[in-house]
Amino acid sequence: MLSQELNDTLTRVGPGSEAGAVLRRYWQPAALLDELEGNRPVVPVRLMGEDLVLFRDSEGKLGLIGRHCPHRGADLCFGRLEDNGLRCPFHGWHFNRDGQCVEQPGEPEGSKMHEQIRAISYPVEERNGIVFAYMGPGEPPAFPRFDCFRAPRSHVFAFKGLWECNWLQAMEVGIDPAHASFLHRFLQDEDPKESYGKQFRDAAAGTDIPMTRLLREYPRPEITVEETDYGMRLIALRHMEDGRTHVRVTNQIFPEAISIPMSREMIITQWHVPVDDETCYWYSMFTSFGGPVDKDKMRQQRLKEHRLPDYAPIKNKANNYGYSAEEQGRLTYTGMGLDINVHDQWACESMGRIQDRTQEHLGKTDVAIIRYRRMLRAAIAAVKEGDDAALPMHGDVDPARIHGPISNDTITDTGNWEDSFAAGDAQRRAACKDWDAAIPA
Repeated sequence: MLSQELNDTLTRVGPGSEAGAVLRRYWQPAALLDELEGNRPVVPVRLMGEDLVLFRDSEGKLGLIGRHCPHRGADLCFGRLEDNGLRCPFHGWHFNRDGQCVEQPGEPEGSKMHEQIRAISYPVEERNGIVFAYMGPGEPPAFPRFDCFRAPRSHVFAFKGLWECNWLQAMEVGIDPAHASFLHRFLQDEDPKESYGKQFRDAAAGTDIPMTRLLREYPRPEITVEETDYGMRLIALRHMEDGRTHVRVTNQIFPEAISIPMSREMIITQWHVPVDDETCYWYSMFTSFGGPVDKDKMRQQRLKEHRLPDYAPIKNKANNYGYSAEEQGRLTYTGMGLDINVHDQWACESMGRIQDRTQEHLGKTDVAIIRYRRMLRAAIAAVKEGDDAALPMHGDVDPARIHGPISNDTITDTGNWEDSFAAGDAQRRAACKDWDAAIPA
């Protein structure tokens, strides 16, 4: 259990908040590039409690500035995209991508007042289908050399989804290896050959055993956690009756991302980004070590479950997440369909907008959640003390030298899971012909 004060400290992310100060020292996904397609590349962005507007100017460059005009607060999402910036329709004040007001056409001739007017603005970078923003102090940190950033655009598919809950409970479901054997349990197994673009539907590594069957039959993983330069590595061992061990290694990328295997071909890197204290988006980058991603297929799979333009899930609290008692009795553990994102969404949203951790009782399988909260508390303390160098991927750690992180499923019959895991990952990377997936020694 946590005190209410500590729960508030860990979950609140708005301007001036302690956890928010930590998250602002890292690049955060702000929008999908897909959202800027069309004749008018201007989209509203609400990120960590701040209302912003993202636009692409006539030079093709991106700007992320405050949504409300510094004059009298009109909505710049309706601004005129012209003259290499955004012009407020209310009085014609014009802002460039740095937020600087460059013209006030209604003010007296020769007025230099505009030179003192500046909207809030944040640096942005495009990476394989996602626009990232840096909202912290000083110069932005370098991007790590994660697989999702190293792979060519053809081998990465990006998508997002809206959840009506706090970012922390959304992130914590991703560092809970035990829940997959229950929440994502399928009572019938599909053909792994039909698994493309679907999580937990491939065969277990090097076998013809569907992952759904393996998770169902071995629900008590042995879980260990190791701290790393980027966050944490999670090892879940499921010891099988025939003497072999299934090894699943996932990662927590500080402060609020995870990296997990999706199949032998793909991994998922997923951020849980606060819209505000009570809402978040998950942003996923699906990275292929095989051929180019079939983006049309993966997009259509996900658009069957989400509406545009806000990427809100079609199954939600209002329709009981599509729950069917008949399905729960014969097909899935939840009765909420075959999309595991819906399962996770229900688990997180059903806790309430902000989980009441004063009433929770963590078990042994929650070791990663316990360790992560300690890391977040340490990071909050470091920022309060002015010691940003103590944060993961800060200080003496050069983010550009961090590769991977390795996320993989392996089955070993030797009892030495480390060697089997390393060999399985090396084999996958060596077979990658379209981009250099090797991890430097």
